[in-house]
Amino acid sequence: MAERVVLHIGSMKSGTSFIQNVLGNNGDELAQHGISFAGERWRDQVAAVQDLIASGGPNQPPLDPAGPWCMLVDSINAAPGTVVVSMEFLAPRVTRKIEIIRDSLEGRLEVVLTGRDLARNIAAMWLESVQNGSAVTWDDYLGAVRSEDNQNPVARNFWNHQGLAAIARRWSDAVGADHFTLMTVPAKGAPSNLLWERFAQVLELDPGAFELNVRANRSIGLATAMTLRHLNEILGRDGTPAADHKFYDLLVKHLLTKRGLVGRRGEPTLAVDERWVIKRGAAEVAALRKQGHRVIGDLDELLPQKVGGVHPRQVSLEQQLDAAMEGLAKMTEIGMEREVKHRQRLRRRKQQQQKQQRRNA
Repeated sequence: MAERVVLHIGSMKSGTSFIQNVLGNNGDELAQHGISFAGERWRDQVAAVQDLIASGGPNQPPLDPAGPWCMLVDSINAAPGTVVVSMEFLAPRVTRKIEIIRDSLEGRLEVVLTGRDLARNIAAMWLESVQNGSAVTWDDYLGAVRSEDNQNPVARNFWNHQGLAAIARRWSDAVGADHFTLMTVPAKGAPSNLLWERFAQVLELDPGAFELNVRANRSIGLATAMTLRHLNEILGRDGTPAADHKFYDLLVKHLLTKRGLVGRRGEPTLAVDERWVIKRGAAEVAALRKQGHRVIGDLDELLPQKVGGVHPRQVSLEQQLDAAMEGLAKMTEIGMEREVKHRQRLRRRKQQQQKQQRRNA
């Protein structure tokens, strides 16, 4: 049975991919300290949490004992030492789902919530939403977030994932204050290894013993984001949201964006300098201070600062055209690569058929 389960619940855009990649790429080093990263691969954790989201609650089908969530729980409970789970879709879960998690895990549970300041996260969440098929403009997104209207899907999704005080209170109440830790993401300009040092503190590890040269979840630039948003708008003209189109995730998010447009040089960045963001972020920090959670880092790091950059209206059509043409070139290259491989497969299949025919002759 696992002695300890460290459940890293997010939040989104708070260095989760970096932590996950460090954990996934340092399995041997973790094992030397009696620690394992749950599942055969991280996708097992994603599938398990998606199963938990869809099942087990009111008006939902019961969790399948042979389904992804129960299978992951069984493997965690059977593992020795410490098991780590890191999945940012856990943070917004309601109390009933948190109780299911708490009651299903047999080892000592330690929940870790990582959080980043509101100004950086508003920008990051809009950029992420565009990669996931949204056609909502920056101004409309910003207005929805400011409204905090739970009837607005944009506002509801944002605050479900980024309302740190509400998330922290809900999880802490369910698992107990002694089993909950809030870890702050260092301010911009801090050493790149500081986030891992803080997470290693949770795991009671020497952070210097781990390889940190891992794949980064790089963001897109503003011209690219505007181009993708326009693409999503076009794809949605038939009444079907872009993200609901078959293979959108594969073709647009992963091939076009992740392989093609992420990290383009010379891209303008998105500015966030609204006064209400500073004020609202300060209120969030004040609520967290009042709640009195155990903190690794410093709550002052969650106080928003202006994010330098430009407004989308300052991005020229030429900059957007450059991004669009680069994306078109990348998708053409990928298409040609796939066509070559397809023709090679057909050629091999034909050769095998001819060889079999000669044998049968």
